[in-house]
Amino acid sequence: MLAPEFPEVAHVLLLGMEQDVDADIWKYAADNNFAIVSKDKDFYQQSVVSGHPPKVIHLRLGNCNVQATAAAILNCSGHVKAFLENESKSYMIIPQP
Repeated sequence: MLAPEFPEVAHVLLLGMEQDVDADIWKYAADNNFAIVSKDKDFYQQSVVSGHPPKVIHLRLGNCNVQATAAAILNCSGHVKAFLENESKSYMIIPQP
């Protein structure tokens, strides 16, 4: 659902990393120029300690389905793209609409 707007998007399932620990996902994202998009606040805490790369987009959406999650990201795609292009920023929040 995100690929038309973000062509290089990848999910941990597609990368075969669904069972990997956060540290491995962090390292993979940093090594491969990915940002991490997650509801998990542990990635926020890691970004405070380590900075970036990788950048972290924290989804504060509560319990919602995949379609609602994708819609929340796409509704602020301009902000997401600006964040990703800004070399000084390492953390972004997408709040509950």
